[in-house]
Amino acid sequence: MKTRLLFVCLALIFSGSQVFAQLSKAEKKEWKKKAKEFRKNPEGLKTFTEAKQVADNTVTKQTGDIKQMQSQISDKNAKIAELEDQIARMRSELTSVKAELAALKANPPVNPMDFSKGIVFKVQLGAFKNKDLSKYFDNNPNFGGEAADKSADVPQRITIGIFRDYWEADIFKKYMRDMGVKEAWIVPYNDGVRVELKDVMDAALAEKAAKAQMK
Repeated sequence: MKTRLLFVCLALIFSGSQVFAQLSKAEKKEWKKKAKEFRKNPEGLKTFTEAKQVADNTVTKQTGDIKQMQSQISDKNAKIAELEDQIARMRSELTSVKAELAALKANPPVNPMDFSKGIVFKVQLGAFKNKDLSKYFDNNPNFGGEAADKSADVPQRITIGIFRDYWEADIFKKYMRDMGVKEAWIVPYNDGVRVELKDVMDAALAEKAAKAQMK
């Protein structure tokens, strides 16, 4: 047993010769002294060797644990990066939605059933000085007109139908003419105020082109 321990000691000394070559003279002297002590104390060498083995095993285990933790940290960092990207996209989408809401608030869309807003087209049937049909206007949204101004000798204009699309109004006008209303023609209104047809035709043509592209 002693011979075996002595052999282990010598092997350790031999394997560590390269390390000793890098030590200072004082350090070499100190370690040679310890090596001689181990030759005289095999029990101490055994204890030292076993302690070193335990330490090596501990280092190996801790190294594995560290690698595992590093892998877990890497996975968590990747997940954090993914979540940060999602948050950035959500913030961008939220900014876009807020901008759209602000635009809608500044320019609310026209309710298609609220014909008092935006551009609409009506078909005028005629103008009459001695007929007052204004009492029928309020209860008939598709029937209306402009009150007569007798002091200015302005007759009452009577309209029928109300359209967002100029071309639908034009078809209806042609129906009225086919039915005998030869003076039927289209009159446009913008926010309830009568305007010239030329002032809204550009918008009507642009809307027609947009609808054609959607088909």
